[in-house]
Amino acid sequence: MKQAIVDAVTGHLSLPLATVVLATLPILELRGALPVAIFGGMPLWMAYPLAVFGNMAPIPFIIWFLEPATKVLRRSRLADRFFEWLFARTRRKGKQIEKYELWGLVIFVAIPLPATGAWTGAVAGHVFGLAPFKTLWACFLGVCLAGLIMIVVSVLARETFVMLFGEGLLPP
Repeated sequence: MKQAIVDAVTGHLSLPLATVVLATLPILELRGALPVAIFGGMPLWMAYPLAVFGNMAPIPFIIWFLEPATKVLRRSRLADRFFEWLFARTRRKGKQIEKYELWGLVIFVAIPLPATGAWTGAVAGHVFGLAPFKTLWACFLGVCLAGLIMIVVSVLARETFVMLFGEGLLPP
């Protein structure tokens, strides 16, 4: 039973590899990967850099290929409607980015809520016209801060779980 919880999330991957893979996925990102790693028993010194690395791995590609990809894809009416919706939504949610630019984007990415991670931050940087390197730097700083927040939340959640249900349901 101890290993069943982690196995359900990680499948046949090792916990370190699962942490990196989960962190690369949109929506989950580091916010989903760190709790899995911590509840899986991975030491913080290992979980944090793996989750940050996994979260940041796709971001340079998103930043540098978003503009050329949107130009090509917007030739399709359906894709053009999708990008209009995505960019309008990003503009509505990104008032702090527009106002504070780099630091606004850092805060936006750092807040561990749905749709505020590095994937959305990379799109927001493009929409608000930030330079690619500034966007990358802001996403990196935001991911690092989000990781620290998620470590605190995950450790507190793990300790509360252990206090309520005992160590028996968690992996060693």
